Amino acid sequence: MKQDQIKELLLQSLEHERGGVKVYETALQCVLNDELKEEFEKYLEQTRNHERVLLNVFSKLGLDAEEASPGRTVVKLIGAALVEAMQSALESGKPEAAELVAAECVVLAETKDHADWELIAKCAEHLTGKEQKVLKDASDEVEDQEDEHLYHSKGWARELWLQSLGMKAMLPPPEERQHVKTAIGAARAEQASERNR
Repeated sequence: MKQDQIKELLLQSLEHERGGVKVYETALQCVLNDELKEEFEKYLEQTRNHERVLLNVFSKLGLDAEEASPGRTVVKLIGAALVEAMQSALESGKPEAAELVAAECVVLAETKDHADWELIAKCAEHLTGKEQKVLKDASDEVEDQEDEHLYHSKGWARELWLQSLGMKAMLPPPEERQHVKTAIGAARAEQASERNR
C-alpha cells in the first residue's frame, strides 16, 4: 500500500469532516421541515464526532493533522463553495428553494464523505498491525452513520424536489422511515416511493 496516499486520504477526510460541520450549520439555517431539521441536527453532531475520530487516528498514527496538501486545499474549497451556494439561496428570499439547495448540498458533501470512509475501511482490510487496528476501529465507529447520512439525505432531496414540482412527496422519505443503511435498502426505499405515487 502507498503510505503517502493513505495519509492523503486521511488529510482530505479530516478536511472534509471540518467542512461538513460548516455545511450542516448552514443547511440548518435553510431547513423548513421540522423532521429534516432534526435529522440534520443529529448529523451535525455525528459529523463533529467524526472529526474527533479522525483527529484520534492522526494522533495514534503520529501524523500531523494540520499538514497541507493540494488535495486537502481542493476539499476545503469545495466545502466552502457548498456553504456559499446555500448562503446565496438564503439571500434569494425563497425559503423553499433554499431548503432544496441545502438538501442537495448535503447530498454532494455526503457523497464524498461516504466514499472517504469506504476507502478508509478498504485500507484497514489491506494493512496490518497498528495501522490496521486504528483505521478499522475508526471506520467501524463511523461507517454506518455515513451510510445513513448519504442514503437519507438523497431521499430528502428527491422528495423535496418532488414536492417542489407539485407531485406527491413522502416526507420524511422512505429511506428514513425504513432506517436504510445500505445501497440495496436505499434502492428498495426509492422503489417504494415510486409505487406510492
